Amino acid sequence: MYNILLSPPIGFLITLFIVVLFAHMLRSLSFKPKKQPPDIGKSYACGEDVPTHLMQPDYSQFFPFAFFFTVLHVVALMIATVPVETKGSFAIAVIYIAGAVVGLSMLFRR
Repeated sequence: MYNILLSPPIGFLITLFIVVLFAHMLRSLSFKPKKQPPDIGKSYACGEDVPTHLMQPDYSQFFPFAFFFTVLHVVALMIATVPVETKGSFAIAVIYIAGAVVGLSMLFRR
């Protein structure tokens, strides 16, 4: 009977119930302003008005860098974990390196 209480889903539900119970009990201690300020939903930019039409981030330089970082780290992990005594795994590592070269050449072609 007690083994079921030690399973991860049941433990998570018990912990979640305890946290929700504590949050409900401590809700009366939280700060509640008497009157909501009119600009409570506006973003803060050091006291300046933020033009929302200019706030569109450009990820065109981020994605190639993230792809480069991911490919090189997967290749480094693959090379570092290849057992030395097996020749079949060495071939897999060489295939990973070739795939990385092809992927990075596609990334940097213009």
